[in-house]
Amino acid sequence: MNKKRVTILGSTGSVGVQALEVIAQHPEAFVVEVLTAQNNAALLIEQAMAFQPNAVVIGNEEKYSEVAAALKKYPVKVFAGAASLCDVAAWDTADIVLSALLGFAGLQPALCALKAGKPLALANKETLVVAGALVMQAARERRVPLLPVDSEHSAIFQCLLGELGEIEKIYLTASGGPFLHTPPEEMGKITLQDALRHPNWKMGAKITIDSATMMNKGLEVIEAHWLFSLPPEKIAVLVHPQSIVHSMVQFADGAVKAQLGIPDMKLPIQYALSFPQRLPLAAPRVDFSQAGALTFFPPDDKKFPCLALAGEALKRGGNIPCALSAANEAAVAAFLQGRITFLQIARTVEKMMQRVPFIAAPSLADLQETDAMAREV
Repeated sequence: MNKKRVTILGSTGSVGVQALEVIAQHPEAFVVEVLTAQNNAALLIEQAMAFQPNAVVIGNEEKYSEVAAALKKYPVKVFAGAASLCDVAAWDTADIVLSALLGFAGLQPALCALKAGKPLALANKETLVVAGALVMQAARERRVPLLPVDSEHSAIFQCLLGELGEIEKIYLTASGGPFLHTPPEEMGKITLQDALRHPNWKMGAKITIDSATMMNKGLEVIEAHWLFSLPPEKIAVLVHPQSIVHSMVQFADGAVKAQLGIPDMKLPIQYALSFPQRLPLAAPRVDFSQAGALTFFPPDDKKFPCLALAGEALKRGGNIPCALSAANEAAVAAFLQGRITFLQIARTVEKMMQRVPFIAAPSLADLQETDAMAREV
């Protein structure tokens, strides 16, 4: 297996850090081409010193001189700004681009990578939520693989390999987050510290809050719609508190395939980077003799209204999923800053979805305008 040159967009976030841990485990398989960060200059410098990529990009231009000075003695090119992010995403020298950027910021670089014919490992679900039609069209036109990194979509992707029959239904599993057993009347008392305490997964703050509201699962339903070309009625969500079954596919003959494993993001990250190979991964294994019961039940849409809002956005289509995603990003940021309550996240998103002017077939410019409007409002 030739070494793959990997560009990581968002290397200082949770997925980016774990991707570098995977790469460090397999120096025979991977080499780092480009690393990027928005604000975390200190960690980007540390990563660049350790992996010595061809280049790094710091999104915040004010931190360019800090990064450039620290890496002066290293053979690493230093760039800054959003335009540079798109430039490096399209570089010929990379064999695969991992998009681990947060939110809407991941869309433009993902499109740049696909249009340049680069295989894209996608950990940024908002890219497909916001602009699924444009992204999938770019992938089809260049015949470029789009490899899912989310554990649920990776599971479905793995279950579908080698299958030619009709998909009857896919089941996205959800842990239920930290408030699965919280009585509805107690939801108004939730604090930021409560919401950041996920029972199974270690993730960044934004995605942890999304998991607590179950917006994360709603966004994943929209993502699955685009990735697997399935109508909404063929996508179901099941709460599975043990997080051992990462998702399931039911076929036309009633057979169901599932992908199981411990809750560890390194597995789907590594699988996307190494595909079609499977590499060893130094991680604990599921001990089925000790695992106990694996349980599944439907989610409570009334207790977690964000899930229903995402379903409504998918059915309405056009630029509404973009408005949903943008309003959610803004609302989660406000909650993290202590400016709104936990329950106000869903209310904010719902109001924005009602106010944004509907566009049935939005262009990239339309989506950028919708995103900006939703955040401003």
